Amino acid sequence: MVEPQVTIVVAPRERFSYTRESLDSIYEHTHTPFKLVYVDGGSPAQIKSYLEAQAREKNFQLIRTEHYLSPNHARNIGLAQVNTKYVVFIDNDVVVTPGWLQKLVECAETTNATIVSPLICQHLPLHEVVHCAGGESGVRVETKDGDVRRRMIEKIYLQGRKVADVRPKLQRSETGLAEFHCMMVRTNIFTQVGMLDEKLLNTKEHVDFCILVNEAGGSVYLEPDSLVTYVPSSTLTWSDMTFYMLRWSDAWELASLYRLRDKWNLTEDDYFKNKYKKLGWRRYMSIIQPLSVELSFRQRGRIRRMITDTLISIDKQLNKHITTRYAQKHLSLKQQPVLQVQQKPMAVVSRN
Repeated sequence: MVEPQVTIVVAPRERFSYTRESLDSIYEHTHTPFKLVYVDGGSPAQIKSYLEAQAREKNFQLIRTEHYLSPNHARNIGLAQVNTKYVVFIDNDVVVTPGWLQKLVECAETTNATIVSPLICQHLPLHEVVHCAGGESGVRVETKDGDVRRRMIEKIYLQGRKVADVRPKLQRSETGLAEFHCMMVRTNIFTQVGMLDEKLLNTKEHVDFCILVNEAGGSVYLEPDSLVTYVPSSTLTWSDMTFYMLRWSDAWELASLYRLRDKWNLTEDDYFKNKYKKLGWRRYMSIIQPLSVELSFRQRGRIRRMITDTLISIDKQLNKHITTRYAQKHLSLKQQPVLQVQQKPMAVVSRN
């Protein structure tokens, strides 16, 4: 039997209700030998039972906490178990295609890449619309009239384009950005850059990691012959609701943005200000707006606006309650004050 070169680490992204589809696709379409570590952060009872049964049947390592986990925390829990040449980080709402892992390994072996990204697609129907085909990341230093500004570079290539239109033109190539929806990493890079930054609670973890790898002399490649799709929630089940609200909470997003800003000494420019203004947009789109439509019996006008405004107010209070309780029970003492301060936009966070 060939000893696996790859360990797949599955981490929860924003919900649990796509667990079966994602895990089934990995075992159906992955013929390259692999180990699998599944990190289950507080899934509901039926998913917990399903994963326990699958772990026994397929003999993979299941690590469970009875509370929710931020993505990088979950990935680090899995990463600590890895003893193979490569690790694949993949979210629990991603569906893979035949040969996806073999192509990632071939790319890494041929190019000596540190990170290899598949062509990542988004939404249903599967594998039809591009989410990320590589991109750019980094820090750009600008000087004007003696004023030095450090700006975040984050650019995703071909997002929203039809796979059928762009895939024939894509080739294996070096790029500057990969996403944690699915990426393969050469494990020895972590001896240089350390574990993933758990102070980035919910956003821009991939940008931070790609910058670190680049600074360490590593490289990022796109392998378009490897194709996966992440399936964000169009409608949430009730059992997903609390995790989703925590995952995309205002407090977690502000904490992450401030951490990114301070870690890389970035200028608080329009990039950040626009992010602050859009806090909670995922909750609005996935929870508030659909619920407002139902409660207003699909009527438009003043009643709909009143219901929406009420739901927004409830959401803000509930979101604050959820994140405060979670911080008190499950975050380290170093992280708790940060979340409490960051309920107010534009607060200053001390560096570590």
